Amino acid sequence: MAVESLSPGRSVAGRALRSPALHSVVAAVLVGALFLVGTGADPLGAYESVVSGSLGPDGIGSTLTTGTSILGLAVALAVPMRAGLLNLGGDGQLVLGGIAAAATGLHVPLPAPLAVVAALLAGMLAGAGYAALAALCQNRFGVPLLVSSLLLSYPAMSFASYLARFPLKEEGSSLPQTRRLPEGVQLPAFGSSTVTVGLVLVVVAAGVFVFMDARTATGYEIRMTGLNPRFAAYAGVDGPRLTLRLMAVSGAVAGLVGAIGVLSFPYRFIDGSLTAGGHTWTGLTAALLASAAPVGTAVAALFFAALDVGGLAMERATEVPRELTQVLQAVVIVFLAARFRFTWRRARRTENAKHIEHAENTEHAENKGQV
Repeated sequence: MAVESLSPGRSVAGRALRSPALHSVVAAVLVGALFLVGTGADPLGAYESVVSGSLGPDGIGSTLTTGTSILGLAVALAVPMRAGLLNLGGDGQLVLGGIAAAATGLHVPLPAPLAVVAALLAGMLAGAGYAALAALCQNRFGVPLLVSSLLLSYPAMSFASYLARFPLKEEGSSLPQTRRLPEGVQLPAFGSSTVTVGLVLVVVAAGVFVFMDARTATGYEIRMTGLNPRFAAYAGVDGPRLTLRLMAVSGAVAGLVGAIGVLSFPYRFIDGSLTAGGHTWTGLTAALLASAAPVGTAVAALFFAALDVGGLAMERATEVPRELTQVLQAVVIVFLAARFRFTWRRARRTENAKHIEHAENTEHAENKGQV
C-alpha cells in the first residue's frame, strides 16, 4: 500500500521532469548564462539579483502588481487557446476595458463603492463585446480569428486614445490622460503597497478557469475541440457558438484587467500606459509555455512577472541590461516550439511506419489467400 500511495506522486514528478516547458526554461537559463559570461558578468550573481529583486522584501510588491496584469491577460488568452483558438486582440480589449471603466467612474451617479463595481462591469462588457466582434467576423464572414482579433485592436486603441485626448481629457494637462477618478472610486490596496484587490479578482478568474476546465461539461468540450476539432464537431459541439462564447469570456477578462489598471494608481486612464509594459504578449507567452493548461498558465505568468521585475534589480546590480529577461522569454518560446516540432515529427514518422506495416500485412494476407 505504501508503494501504491507513493506512485502517483512519483508519476507527477516524472511528468514534471519530462515537461517540455521545464526543459525550455532550463535551456533559456543556460543560454542567458552564456550571454552573461560573454559580457563579463557573473551569471550566479546576476540570477541571484533577479530572485532577490523580484521575491525579496523590496520587490515582492512590484512582482505582485505586475503579476496582476500578466496573470489576468494570460488567463484571458489561455481560455480560447485551450480550444485551439488564438486571440491576438488582447491589447484592444484591454484598452477598451480601461477607457470604459474610466468613463463610467467619472460619470456614473452612484456612491463610490457601487461606482467601482459599475466601472469593473463596464470594462468587462466592453472587452467581451469587442472580442465577440472578432468571433463574429470568423463565424459570419470567414475571416480567421487570428487576423480579425489582431486587426481590430488598432481601431480600439485609436478610439481610446481619442477619448483620452479630447472628450475625457483633463483640462490644463499637457498629457493625454483623463481626469482623475472621484475620491473613493478606486480599488482598495493592501497596506501601503501598490497591490490592490485587483489581484484577488484576477486570482478568482484563474480559479474559475481551473474549475471550468476540470469539472464542467463545457471544459470537456473545450479540451476536446482543442485536441480534435473534427471529432468535436462530429460529437455535436457547435464550433461557431463555442468560439463566440470563449472569445466573449476572453475579452471580459482582458477588459477586467484594463479596468483594474484604471482603478489603481494613478486612478485615471493614461493613453498608452496599459500597453506600454507589453503585458499582453507576456501573458500570451505564459499561455503558450503552459499549452493553455490553467494551473501551468498561472505559474508561468508569475514566473514571467518575477523575471520582468527582477530584470530591473539585475540591471542595477550588474549593469546588465534588463532586456536580457526579454531574451530569456524569447528563448523559452523558441526551445518550446522546437521541442514540439521534433515531437510532432517523431509521432508522424511512427504513425507512417504503422500505416506502412499495416499495408504490408494486408498485402501479404491477400497474396496468401490468392495462393
